[in-house]
Amino acid sequence: RDLGDGGDGADKGDNGGSGDGADLENRIREINDFHTYAVYAYACRGLFERHKILLSLQIAIKTMQHDGKLPKDELDFLLRGGTVVDRSNQKPNPAKDMLDATQWDNITELDKLSVFNGIAGSFEQNRREWGKWMLSSAPEQDSLPGEWDNKLTELQRMLIVRALRVDRCLNACTNFVANNMGSEFVEPPPFNLKEVFDTSSPSAPIIFVLSPGVDPTKQVYALAEQMGRKVGDCSLGQGQAPVATKLINDGLAQGNWVFLANCHLAVSWLPALEKIIEDYCETKTFHRNYRLWLSSSPTPKFPLAILQKAIKQTTEPPKGLKPNMIRLYNLISDEDYARCEQGSKYRKLLFCLSWFHSLLLERRKFKSLGWNIPYEFNDSDFQICENILAMYLDEYPDNTPWDAIKYLIAQANYGGRITDDWDRRLCNSYIDQFFCDEAIDTDNFRLSELDTYFIPDDGDMRAYKDYIGSLPLDDHPGCFGQHPNADIASMMTNSKDILATVASLQPRVLSAEGESDDDKVLAMARDLASKVPKPFDTYEAKQVVASRSEPNAPLSSVLLQEIDRYNVLLYEIRESLAGLESGVQGFTLITAELEEIYSAMLAGQVPPAWGKCYPSTKPLGSWVRDLIDRIDFVTEWLEKGPPKVFWLGAFTYPTGFLTALLQTTARKNGVSIDSLSWEFTVNLNDRSAISQAPSTGAFIYGMFIEGARWDYQANSLTDANPMELVADMPVVHFKPVEGKKKPNNRTYFCPLYLYPVRTGTRERPSFVVGVNLDSGAVEPDFWVKRGTALLLATGE
Repeated sequence: RDLGDGGDGADKGDNGGSGDGADLENRIREINDFHTYAVYAYACRGLFERHKILLSLQIAIKTMQHDGKLPKDELDFLLRGGTVVDRSNQKPNPAKDMLDATQWDNITELDKLSVFNGIAGSFEQNRREWGKWMLSSAPEQDSLPGEWDNKLTELQRMLIVRALRVDRCLNACTNFVANNMGSEFVEPPPFNLKEVFDTSSPSAPIIFVLSPGVDPTKQVYALAEQMGRKVGDCSLGQGQAPVATKLINDGLAQGNWVFLANCHLAVSWLPALEKIIEDYCETKTFHRNYRLWLSSSPTPKFPLAILQKAIKQTTEPPKGLKPNMIRLYNLISDEDYARCEQGSKYRKLLFCLSWFHSLLLERRKFKSLGWNIPYEFNDSDFQICENILAMYLDEYPDNTPWDAIKYLIAQANYGGRITDDWDRRLCNSYIDQFFCDEAIDTDNFRLSELDTYFIPDDGDMRAYKDYIGSLPLDDHPGCFGQHPNADIASMMTNSKDILATVASLQPRVLSAEGESDDDKVLAMARDLASKVPKPFDTYEAKQVVASRSEPNAPLSSVLLQEIDRYNVLLYEIRESLAGLESGVQGFTLITAELEEIYSAMLAGQVPPAWGKCYPSTKPLGSWVRDLIDRIDFVTEWLEKGPPKVFWLGAFTYPTGFLTALLQTTARKNGVSIDSLSWEFTVNLNDRSAISQAPSTGAFIYGMFIEGARWDYQANSLTDANPMELVADMPVVHFKPVEGKKKPNNRTYFCPLYLYPVRTGTRERPSFVVGVNLDSGAVEPDFWVKRGTALLLATGE
């Protein structure tokens, strides 16, 4: 209808009516709007929920760029933030208690944009107002302090959110898209299989992109029954190729639907399926009612030709504790629910099991504070454990075998998927909390620190479902035993990921102001080349070490190894910067490796070629400053001898340094290194006040706590301050001792990691050592659920 009306408007324009030009423009705009949304709605079908805002934001950016409403310098700041390599000329931070170094970097860079001139100074003038704005739960909706509220456009307000509260940036982007493109672009169309079918044809397969815990088979069969179609289905795997081929041939002839499930389990047969589809599409030998439905988990081996021809549809499980628990209860039939003779005990523990399963699934949203590795628990795990529960309760009616039940659920079944020891500890902590006598004997046994969540009064399945239906839709971090900061950390990661992806999609063009991407990268390369330290003279270093009293001591070997590793990195950086500078100026060809370095520097990221020496998630500016500090530490050690306090984070291989400490003690005491273990004592003195190194072991500084902070008065762990995601850890004495002292029940065994990615990589695991810390006023399990850990480096 819109297109027809548009045609009428065009005819009137030809006749030269007075308002016809405006009518034509309106019709063109309506046609563009119609097709823009049609593209968005169609593409959303094949995108996971977390990627749909990425699509709408990219559409908004491209549309506004076409209309000339998006200044390039402002867009660049939104996507990349402020990158500062050298802080020597930076204005001093007037609010260090309120703004961390990264936020101040962003503000000082933002101040360089003409419209933001003076914003850095406003933090001194309006300190209290800025502090209140930064602590707001939704700062993107609040008024800005001082003149800035009336002075800035919506996009420019978003840049302040990007600079100071990156965790709310995704919310600000959503509002921005809704206000500029329409609310329909942030409200994806709901899943409707009938609409998907209506856009299909016999020659275009329909592919379900699978997620754990979701099976589209029932929906396909329900639609087939509604439309009077016959479905032949087959779950692919070994030996199923002939069955699948016959189903397709029968479907082509008779007009049946064919549903081939789990294509990722038969990747070797998929090229043959591609040939079958190609053949019947070319010859058009298919019944008009025939449809081919496929389901597959994402796999790089899926044939591209099928993907290009097919209609893609994602399937995702419901998000949140409440929808997950309702879904689990829907898996249980009335017969199964009534089969256990220990009725009341079974029903309460079944509720605990569904809560336990939902917690394990939803905890993944907290990223590294949730699980070190995000596990794909599915419905079969729940159903197996439900059978175990019913069987053991009937088998032992008088004395519930808690140890056996907990072992089979947390260790054998769910634990069978868990590969990280620290994640297994978390799973065991949850199972101990929910599967106990108190859960059965206590009325309305609480499942979390919140009063909202408890085991309801015993009743039939309807009563339990009604209670689940009354739970809040939004899951408070307290449900998981987490601090509210965990939500902020998760949102920060999500926002950064989305903005980095949009940044990677931007073309390299000459800006309207005349500064090209080549100019930016060239300036950065020259700046870095002037700041990166020179490599060490290894011959001279060996001579210096050899002149000392113990040239063959383990610590001397560690120092020389570190120098060798840092030299490899420093030579690599200097060589690649020289090559990049020459290539950008057109003197030499830019290789694929230099192209990768160019793209990374433009995005403010560390080039992968530079990250081989030690792992890091820091942006380029912070990484370079950190590298300079590391080289300064090693240089001072080489020139002045072992320091009184060691910076463990400066080592490319911290475990090598710790092993050297153990070797030194073992030689000194004449014992086997295997007989030594660590004892940890927190030293509350500032490291500058420590005048003497310990006789055994070493003082260590430069560690950070994630998921907690250190209480200097109580000398123990305590809850983090609001908005404080990472806190400094005091100096700790790492002391090798003979034998292993058994920790008391107030000691939290805290993992120490190289950097925020707790799993690390296959080549470089992130775990360093477990550190015993005083858990303070709470049980150690409290910190297990908080995901509390020590880090040698942050991501900022």
